[in-house]
Amino acid sequence: MNEQVLEVIESYNNYIGRVSAGCIQIAEHLRKDEISEAMQMILQFSEGMGWLVQVSELLNQNNVEVNLESEKVNEFLNEINHGLEIQDYVIVADMFEYEIAPFFEESPHIEGYGN
Repeated sequence: MNEQVLEVIESYNNYIGRVSAGCIQIAEHLRKDEISEAMQMILQFSEGMGWLVQVSELLNQNNVEVNLESEKVNEFLNEINHGLEIQDYVIVADMFEYEIAPFFEESPHIEGYGN
């Protein structure tokens, strides 16, 4: 396996390991009515999810098994977007804390590549 692929796997695993804590921070900002901070973090979360989905597809194409449920990630993004559109920050905070954070706590890392 070439070194670039191993570096991508390491970055993927590191990111997956930090998503849950970031979700909790977003929920806390929303609950404290710190909307600007939460929105910045939600933007970063959305960009990060795009990166995760793209990387998982590329790794799968390179015979590295990645078990990220891309459809579920897209479903989360759609639900977040809807909650933000109607400015229901309570439901968005709840989603981050009770749905998205646990999903990423249970999301498998890519095993067997120097982990």
